[in-house]
Parts: sequence; structure tokens; C-alpha cells
Amino acid sequence: MDEQEYDAPTGRKTTGHEWNGIKELDNPVPKVVLTFLAITFVFSVIYWVIAPAWPLGVTYTRGILGLDDRAEVTRQVQAAAADRAAFTDRLGTESLASLAADPALMAYVDETAPTLFQDNCAACHGSDRRGGPGYPNLALSPRLWGGEPDTVAETIRVGINDEHPESRRAQMSAFGEFGTLNREQIQAVSAYVRSLSGQTLNEAERGRLTQGSEIFATTCASCHGVDGRGDRNQGAPNLADDVWIYGGDAETVYETIHGGRQGHMPSWEGRLTPAEIRMLTLYIDAHRGGGR
Repeated sequence: MDEQEYDAPTGRKTTGHEWNGIKELDNPVPKVVLTFLAITFVFSVIYWVIAPAWPLGVTYTRGILGLDDRAEVTRQVQAAAADRAAFTDRLGTESLASLAADPALMAYVDETAPTLFQDNCAACHGSDRRGGPGYPNLALSPRLWGGEPDTVAETIRVGINDEHPESRRAQMSAFGEFGTLNREQIQAVSAYVRSLSGQTLNEAERGRLTQGSEIFATTCASCHGVDGRGDRNQGAPNLADDVWIYGGDAETVYETIHGGRQGHMPSWEGRLTPAEIRMLTLYIDAHRGGGR
């Protein structure tokens, strides 16, 4: 039988293990550790009894308190829906003007609509609502079809050039591809259109303004108006301001006249509720042109 080895400096027994000349003492587990282990064990037993704990196939032990996180989350969701009901009911029925005048409701819109916009609109119009080439800047006041809230709500509902039977329809003809205008004529009318918005033209472009004005009057004015300020009934943009959907530089304006444009906005009816469409309308209207 092996004799028990004792550590000379401390007089304690060793375990017989040695690492690099260091021997491990056979010290007992500290009582404080045992105390905490005992407390943990007692807590676990109590928790197993009062709270859901053990899986049992397709079910689990419920505990005497009957706690249920899923039921609690469901209750919270229902309570939140009830809190929102007062606002959502009003959003679906009241006039947009009266809704916009209610600070409490607009505070709800400002809290809720940004997420709705990011989920459904930001892919085209940008997270900052400023759009990009081919997608209108919603942070500005000009609107192709009109900036009144009811008009904006209708545009969201039916879309533009969409399959919806009531969709708004607009198309810029491809004057170059269809042979209506030749290269020289397109350059002339392009220069004239850019002059309407106050752009600085070079000498060659200024020399084409008279011809461009004549072409504009016979070819473009029926949609954009004799003064170039557009027609919201047709979705024809205002060419006399500095707002451009596709770009206002010479190359892009030439491309637009030559190849035409036909934008598309999907109809959101059926994908968004009437209340959500009107909420987006209020959000866009409140934050355009500097906004609130």
C-alpha cells in the first residue's frame, strides 16, 4: 500500500500529482464554493417546480405559476394593436387634412411610417426619400401628378403604368427612335429645354434656341405646355424648374428625347391597407420641401 505523501512546508497531504516540480496539495473544496453550489441546487429545484422547465416529448412541465412566454407576447401584441386601433381607424376614414392637423396622430405617423416606407418604398426612392435616376425625389415639393395629399394617396394606390385598371398612364415618346426628329432637331430642342430651367448654354447651343423653340411648340407643348411647365393631368413634368427625374445634363436630356421614357410605379392597393397608404401619404407630405 502506497504511503501518503505530505508536503513539507505546509504539512498537508499531496495528491501525488506533480508538474515541473510543483506538487498539488490535497486541499478540501472551500466551504464558500460548497455553499454556493448548494444554493444553486436549491434554486434549481424551486425553479423546476414553479416555472416551465422540463421538455416532455410534445409538451413540457408547466410549473405551478403557469408562466407562458408565448401567451405573454400574444397578449402584448394584442394590447399594442388595441392601442393603435384608435389611430388606424381614423387613418382609414378621416380626411387627410384633418389628420395632418392633429399633432398626436402625426406623432404616431412619424414614429410608425418610416419603417413602413423603408420596407416598401426605399428600394426605389431611397432611405432618405431623395430618389435617384428614374425615381422621383419625394423630399421635394414638385409632383408629376400633383402634390395634394389626396392625389399622392391615389398615386400610391393605383400606381403608374401598372396593371391596375385605374393606374395612371404616362409615356414620353421616343422622338429619335421613331424618326420624328433627327439628330440636329433633338440637339436644338434639348438646348431649348435646358434653357427653360436657366441652365448655362455654350455658344453652339445658344445658336440652336430659335429652332429648338419652334420644334418645342409643335412637338412638345401639347404635353408640357407652351411655357414648359408641364401638365399634371398627363403626368408631364415641369421642364422650367431645376427638378429632373432622369437628369438635366445635355447628354441625358438628349437621350430622353431620343429614346423616350416610361416610368413605372407599382400599385400598392391590396399589398398595403388603406390606412397604411394614407399614413405614407401623410409622412411624405409632412417631410417634403424641408417639411416639419
